[in-house]
Amino acid sequence: MNFDLSAQIPLLQRTPHTLRAMLDGLPPEWSDATEGPGTWSPLVIVSHLVHGERVNWIPRARVILEHGPAKVFTPFDRDPPISASAGTLSGLLDEFAELRAGNLATLAGWRLDERQLGLEGTHPDFGRVTLSQLLATWVAHDLGHVAQVARVMAKQYREAVGPWRAYLPVLDR
Repeated sequence: MNFDLSAQIPLLQRTPHTLRAMLDGLPPEWSDATEGPGTWSPLVIVSHLVHGERVNWIPRARVILEHGPAKVFTPFDRDPPISASAGTLSGLLDEFAELRAGNLATLAGWRLDERQLGLEGTHPDFGRVTLSQLLATWVAHDLGHVAQVARVMAKQYREAVGPWRAYLPVLDR
């Protein structure tokens, strides 16, 4: 699929609602579950998404639009800090939804054209990247973490499903 900003927006709008539907109100056995040592729980994944909304997508897009490749993006700390203001998974989901709505309003207000989507910025690891690549990555990032939440939760029943595990590849990935 080629990048299409108008097709991207509805997906980005849905991610907070999708995660709320999957997670809100669940007991800690689900929200704090991991795939093992060094892996992320759904709570940590949502915290990571909140952090990204604050410092990654729109701030980097702004750098591209205002400075082009002359200013290197601030490196993104991929280890998610748990937002102190949220306190709970429900609070994090609220914070994520609020930040995402604001970021999408900012994006819509820019009324980006093809020329602007082709503008370049400088990533600290990858070098030159375009605004359209950054925005496409935002979508793929969301989808990856929604899938990760589902996978983490599914793996909690890895042994409980018994022989059906053979038909559930999500449990062994």
